[in-house]
Amino acid sequence: MYKIKKASWRRGVACLLVLLSLLTVWACAETAQEEPAAYMPSEQIDWEAVDAAVEEASQSSGDPEINVLQGLGNIVKSTGIAKSIEDGDWKCYIMIAVACFFLYLAIVKQFEPLLLLPIAFGMLLANLPGAGMMSHVSYTFYETLQDAVVGAQRLGKDMSDIVWRFNESTGTMQYSLQTANAGLLYYLYQGVKLGIFPPIIFMGVGAMTDFSPLIANPKSLLLGAAAQLGIFLTFLGAKAMGFAANEAGSIGIIGGADGPTAIFVTTKLAPHLLGPIAVAAYSYMALVPVIQPPIMRALTTEKERKIRMGQLRKVTKTETIIFPIMVTIIVSLLLPDAATLVGCLMFGNLVRVCGVTERLSKTVQNELCNIVTIFLGLTVGATTKGSTFLTLDTIKIVVLGVVAFGCGTAGGVLLAKLMNVLSGGTINPLIGSAGVSAVPMAARVSQKEGQKADPGNFLLMHAMGPNVAGVIGSAVAAGVFIALFAK
Repeated sequence: MYKIKKASWRRGVACLLVLLSLLTVWACAETAQEEPAAYMPSEQIDWEAVDAAVEEASQSSGDPEINVLQGLGNIVKSTGIAKSIEDGDWKCYIMIAVACFFLYLAIVKQFEPLLLLPIAFGMLLANLPGAGMMSHVSYTFYETLQDAVVGAQRLGKDMSDIVWRFNESTGTMQYSLQTANAGLLYYLYQGVKLGIFPPIIFMGVGAMTDFSPLIANPKSLLLGAAAQLGIFLTFLGAKAMGFAANEAGSIGIIGGADGPTAIFVTTKLAPHLLGPIAVAAYSYMALVPVIQPPIMRALTTEKERKIRMGQLRKVTKTETIIFPIMVTIIVSLLLPDAATLVGCLMFGNLVRVCGVTERLSKTVQNELCNIVTIFLGLTVGATTKGSTFLTLDTIKIVVLGVVAFGCGTAGGVLLAKLMNVLSGGTINPLIGSAGVSAVPMAARVSQKEGQKADPGNFLLMHAMGPNVAGVIGSAVAAGVFIALFAK
């Protein structure tokens, strides 16, 4: 038999206090739920009048009479050509031609086709007159709740679809009802607007990138930092040309040769400039093999381009695992605004090197990255509407983008020349140009230029160190601008 313990009076008091506390919390919660929301509609609805208005509207909107000539006229008026003439929008045809030119570069010339082709086609879709691929959600506004209920019932909706807002300036309620959905690309664009797609792209870049050259040669971080010179010089140039500080910061990021970073910063600092900045960033990324070589040859001698660098040391698996974790912690503690980009970049790399998440690594590198690249490219291209894209500011941004790339390339090469002198002639200055974060294209350009001077010279792995450092550097620069200028 179980022995029943005698209850203590202290336990009874404690249980009573707990019970009273729970009852008090419950009562407060019930009171809070019963309190009416601020500025709730107080109008009374005459449901008989609502039914009569809906019935009258349905009878007056019967089947229209069939008129062949009028129907043909309506079809003609609904064509994209007629709409563009009616709106006086001739710029859309220029943007369609530009889109076709970018498609030519992507398909025939193979300039960064995985990004340039979606961007070009998104540009094409957004500028088709009347297509409405980037059209916003449409609302109808009503002065009274009674009118809003009538409008809702006519559209097959109910009161839960009515949105009301109290206008404190007039002291009246305002009612609205969604009457049309937005275009397809508008909804996909929310992934860019909310800053979702660029970090996912960074995750994929991290999963596809080998950080071993950077770990084996930590001095490469200096070259990656020097190549960000173009970002800050372009920022000053943009300010001198009349752009606001937040706009100048977004334009300056073009110099990092990193499209996702440019998009991420622009959506936070200057969303109205997203179209021209994104197109400039990705276009110049595709043109890295054209822009960089003349600058590299102008700043180096034949003897310097022939320098052969020694083999990098072997990096242990433990180092490759610790590196992304430590970079994430250090950068995020020093610059929290860069945590999103750097964190996703390093997470993607950790998934690759840890050796226990092969399925995740393959998914991030392939399916996830490819899907997001398609959506990102299409929606970024769709922001280049002719009426807002073809402006003087766009021309300024395009010019500043070239300056940014050139200064970034020059900054990396010049620091590499200095490091070569200090090291006694063991560093090929060509690897400094890879400090811009166009991975791995910039590193391949360094390799190609080195082999032109000496066919037996292999600089690719040495150039990958600054190249990877450039990705981290551009993300850090992005964090600096966001910390300084985000509202």
